[in-house]
Amino acid sequence: MSTTHAATEDIFASPGEVKADRVYLAQGGDWAEIAGEQAERGDETIVVNMGPQHPSTHGVLRLILEMDGETVTSIRPGIGFLHTGIEKNMEYRTWTQGVTFCTRMDYVAPLFNEAAYCLAVEKLLGITDDIPERASIIRVLVMELNRIASHLIAIGTGGMEIGALTVMTIGFREREMILDFLEALTGLRMNHAFIRPGGVANDLPEGGLEHLRTVIAWLKKHLPEYAGFCDANPIFKMRLQKVATMDLTACMMMGVTGPPLRATGFDWDLRKKQPYCGYETYDFETVTRDSNDAYGRFLIREDEMWQSLRIVEQCLERLERTQGQPVMVADAKIAWPAQLSLGADGQGNSNEHIKHIMGESMEALIHHFKLVTEGFKVPVGQVYQAIESPKGELGVHLVSDGGTRPYRAHFRDPGFNHLQSVPLMCEGGMMSDVVVAVASLDPVLGGVDR
Repeated sequence: MSTTHAATEDIFASPGEVKADRVYLAQGGDWAEIAGEQAERGDETIVVNMGPQHPSTHGVLRLILEMDGETVTSIRPGIGFLHTGIEKNMEYRTWTQGVTFCTRMDYVAPLFNEAAYCLAVEKLLGITDDIPERASIIRVLVMELNRIASHLIAIGTGGMEIGALTVMTIGFREREMILDFLEALTGLRMNHAFIRPGGVANDLPEGGLEHLRTVIAWLKKHLPEYAGFCDANPIFKMRLQKVATMDLTACMMMGVTGPPLRATGFDWDLRKKQPYCGYETYDFETVTRDSNDAYGRFLIREDEMWQSLRIVEQCLERLERTQGQPVMVADAKIAWPAQLSLGADGQGNSNEHIKHIMGESMEALIHHFKLVTEGFKVPVGQVYQAIESPKGELGVHLVSDGGTRPYRAHFRDPGFNHLQSVPLMCEGGMMSDVVVAVASLDPVLGGVDR
C-alpha cells in the first residue's frame, strides 16, 4: 500500500464544522504508513483520540488530544458514554428503591452514594435525629472500609499505568479482604443497597465482629507495603512529582475537592467541617500536603487509609458495646423491610414472620404489602446533602412533591467536576503525563456520567 492511502476523509467533523485536512484510522498494522505520510507532510501537529476504550482512562472516558510532537497543546474530555439514566429512573421508583439505582453510580465506592442519598431522604422526613446509634456506627464502618477499598483502586491502577504492576496486584489483594467482609454483611461485593432510609438493611451477621478483627489485622500488616514500594522509589517520584500541578486557586476555580484539594495544603474534609453520621465523635485527622501535584495526591490517599483504619477500630469498639440494639428507625411506616426477620439459614423470611403477616394479622399483611409496593410518602420540600467520598464532595439534591417517589434527584459526583480541570493540568505537558493526571483525580465514569 502506498503512503497516500493512509489518510482518509474527516468522518468526525460535525455538520458545518471545518474538516481536518488529514485523518488517520489505525487498523492495527498500519502505524508505519501513518507515521510515514505524516513525516512527509512535515506537520508535527496531530490529534489523537485517547479512549473511550483505553485501559488508562478509568472507564469509558474519551480524551481528544492535540499534540505538537509529544507535547499536549490542547486536551478536551468527552464524557457521556456510560450514561445510564440513573437520576431519571429514580423518579419512577419509591424512595427506598432509589438506593438500588444510586449505589451503581460510583461503583468503586457504592456505599457513599447510598449514604448521601439516605441522609437526604431522612432530612426531608425530619428523622435525622431518630436514626439508631448502631445504624450510624454501621454506616460509618462500611463507608470507611469502602474508602480504603476505593483508595486501593486509585493507588493500584494509578501505579499499574506507570509500570508499577506489583502495586496493583497487592492493592486488589487488600481490597478483596474488604469486599469479602462487605459481602458477608450485605450479601453483595458491590452495589449493595444496604444503607436504607431510616437505618441499614440488617445487623452484622453471626461472627461479624470476629471477621472485622481479621480484616483490621490484615490491613495493619499489609498497608505499610505501599509506602515501601512507592514513597521513595526514584522512578515513581520522577513520574509523579511536579506533574499535573494544580494550586489552591485553580482548585477553587475548577470546583475540585477531596485529595486533589487537600494536596494544596487546604484541610477541607466534610467529616470534620460538616459532620454527619456522628463523625464528630470519632478521633481521626485530616491529611494534607502542600505539593499541588500527583505525588501529593498519592501520599494523601496512602495516609487516609490509615486514618480510616483508626475509625474502623473505633467502630469495632462501639459495635461491641451496642450489640442487640436496633439498626432501623422504630417508625413502622418508614422501616423497610417491615419488621423483617430471617430464617435460621439466613435465607428468606423466618417462619414466625410469614406466620404473622400471612396467618395472624390482616393489618400486618396490608401494611407490609403497601410499604413494599407503594412506599412511604415524604413531605414536600427540597434538600441538599453532601458527604466526603473518597474522591471529594459527593452531594445529592432531592426534591419531593409529597408523594412516594422523588420528584427530582440530582447528584454532584466529584469526578464530574474534576474532569474539567484536565486541560488545566495537562496542556503544555507531555502525553505520558496525561495518564498520571487522570489517575491522580481518580474519576469513576459511572459516577461522572450517571
